Amino acid sequence: MKNTPVDYQIAKHVIESYGLSDFGKATIREVVAISSQLEKETNIEFIHMEMGVPGLKAAQVGVDAEIEALKNGIASVYPNINGAEVLKKEASRFIQAFLNIQVSPEGCVPVTGSMQGTFASFLTACQCDEKRDTILFIDPGFPVQKQQITVMGYNFESFDVYDYRGERLRDILEQYLINGNIAAMIYSNPNNPAWFCLTDKELQIIGEMANKFDTIVIEDLAYFAMDFRKDLGKPFQAPYQATVAHYTDNYVLQISGSKAFSYAGQRIGVTAISDKLYKKSFPGLTKRYGGGTFGTVYIHRVLYALSSGTSHSAQFALAAMFKAASDGEFDFVSETKEYGRRAKKLKEIFLRHGFKIVYDLDLDEPIADGFYFTIAYPGMTGGRLMEELIYYGVSAISLETTGSRQQGLRACTSFIKENQYQLLDERLALFSLNNPL
Repeated sequence: MKNTPVDYQIAKHVIESYGLSDFGKATIREVVAISSQLEKETNIEFIHMEMGVPGLKAAQVGVDAEIEALKNGIASVYPNINGAEVLKKEASRFIQAFLNIQVSPEGCVPVTGSMQGTFASFLTACQCDEKRDTILFIDPGFPVQKQQITVMGYNFESFDVYDYRGERLRDILEQYLINGNIAAMIYSNPNNPAWFCLTDKELQIIGEMANKFDTIVIEDLAYFAMDFRKDLGKPFQAPYQATVAHYTDNYVLQISGSKAFSYAGQRIGVTAISDKLYKKSFPGLTKRYGGGTFGTVYIHRVLYALSSGTSHSAQFALAAMFKAASDGEFDFVSETKEYGRRAKKLKEIFLRHGFKIVYDLDLDEPIADGFYFTIAYPGMTGGRLMEELIYYGVSAISLETTGSRQQGLRACTSFIKENQYQLLDERLALFSLNNPL
């Protein structure tokens, strides 16, 4: 066997012990478990690029506000299912400041992270019309969201947008939407895992298709304002974070505290439902619940059944972070630019050793450097590359699990330490020596 930093036999044994018929379909958690076990058994430091976990310190303004709320006795009080008034108000203002759209405080609903926000959105959307029981994924995307659909017993369709950028997006969307079974469509922007950003023209197409077929759009803004090619950090000033909300009223936005504010541990975010959609009644909801609108069912039926509210103290943390950002006192975008600096260095190392960037362009513009990037090695499938890199102490996930039709891996920059750039360079030099092009 080739000389590799991680003992081949030990690595092979650990991988086989997980009983995976296709390593390329291993989940994020399985890859983490395998790499962590190998790190422990071999005492070889791994370069972890599989988990999309914040690698920066939590925003202090949020920490301080949450501590103050706890000191004031908030922990003993059930949160209002609609959300704390201060958070609803500041969420609405934050959306105005950084998206340049208006969503009433009523429609800004706290959730225990975007994971709960999407779950509740899928569930509500699929109950609006009995004929519409399918979610359309504009892939690649976050794998667990498809798992959510499976848990609920609904259906999903998906396509890899790689071959459908620009005006071609209109035709592929029409092919799916014309069938009349799509309750909602979802995408992330910037994209997890590929980090491309849909352009304003593409968002306009999505909005026009949503209007034409009366379909809900769920826009996952987990990586809010992290297209570092533009200065998106100035409140109430252009340029703004791009959004489909400029082109349709059939939208639900997911705004997370996890990445933008590095507040992942407290599981806090906001689902923002457009004013029009919030107040809209649907026959399926009336039949099931005896009445209610999309917004009231989302809050008083679905969220109430799921969690009976969101962590009370964390709501005050998010409200404080939104307020400080909107006031221009907290430049959250500058802080997250560290991910872009890491991505630039990492991509240079991979490219130097024969790797390629899979999703490399937004139409004719190079993608931004940010939280994720995608890599491939000529002649290797994504599954094989993922396994091969394990032997070199480098862990990432296959694009196959994200709905991508491309062969390659998603690499995350968040856990990279300063000493690991040289380490990665050395290991990839050995990898390319053992796998000549």
